[in-house]
Amino acid sequence: MKILNKYLLKEVTGNVLMVMLALIAMFSFFDLIQELEALGKGNYGLGKILLFVLLSAPGHIYDVMPVAVLVGCMYSLGQFARYSELVVLRVSGLSIFNIAVLLLKIGLMFTFVTFLVGEFVTPFSEKMAQRMRIKATDSVVAQEFRSGLWVKDGNSFINVEEVLPDATLLNIHIYEFDQNSKLVKARNAKGGQFVNDHWKLTEVSETSFGKDSVQVNQFAEARWISLIRPELLNVLLVSPEKMSAWNLYSYINHLSINKQKTTRYKVALWSKMIYPLACMVMVVLALPFGFIQQRATGASTKIFVGIMLGVMYQILNRVFSHLGLLNDWPPLFSAITPTILFLMAGLTMLYYVERR
Repeated sequence: MKILNKYLLKEVTGNVLMVMLALIAMFSFFDLIQELEALGKGNYGLGKILLFVLLSAPGHIYDVMPVAVLVGCMYSLGQFARYSELVVLRVSGLSIFNIAVLLLKIGLMFTFVTFLVGEFVTPFSEKMAQRMRIKATDSVVAQEFRSGLWVKDGNSFINVEEVLPDATLLNIHIYEFDQNSKLVKARNAKGGQFVNDHWKLTEVSETSFGKDSVQVNQFAEARWISLIRPELLNVLLVSPEKMSAWNLYSYINHLSINKQKTTRYKVALWSKMIYPLACMVMVVLALPFGFIQQRATGASTKIFVGIMLGVMYQILNRVFSHLGLLNDWPPLFSAITPTILFLMAGLTMLYYVERR
């Protein structure tokens, strides 16, 4: 059994990595073509474009891993069937269930790799790539409206005209209201940087509104205590789907405290927890194809079918995420349904093959 484990690990892992490298190369090529449109903007030269493509690669690893596992397993099982190795395994006393357990161990390994890449590598590399691109093209991080970015923090509304890649804020306007929604103070600052546990504002103009008077003060520097942290601004650089689970959780808490809608980020958080498990589901889905029409279908057919199933899984993930947002479905339901559907399809085909 130990020899069989090593053999399956070598063959399946090698094929999965081969498929994954091919898919990453394809997506990186598309990134390169897209980024060439910005060539020459600011100091965004070819070297920085290639660096951007390289830093974007971990995100593609996370995205294509389940598809690579599916196609790699289908190809490996197709090769085993072609040379009658599956028949030998069955004759030697191994059931489909036993073979599935051996392959699921490999799937579990890729599940851990997917989780580690998605949680620790992708958020960092994606943030670095976006910061480098924004700085090189002399752009700003985000401007959701013409007036800039608006954020609610307790009883205050904050307007930031520009957010730089290093989380420096420019042209900040802070409007503080009392419990009766009456404006009590307005502060305007030229810039702001996060230092230790607070924001350090520069060139501050503060207007206080009393019952019968208005007082205006000028400060070279001022201290601003806020729940807003540079980590929360990562959502402006990295899409929710590529943020780490911890940053998503922190941002969801911030939105909840300020009574803002959190559905999109909750769906992204649940997807972060469930998506790596898709690697094991893809192993279950791939296994029946090793026994169905073993000699009638070639390797190219199995690869094509595997890619189509992988694309279908990605499409279903996107569709259920958007439908969940539109119809306000429970985030867990939106995130887990495509994986459950593919798992049921794989188990149904396994049952059919076993009964046959």
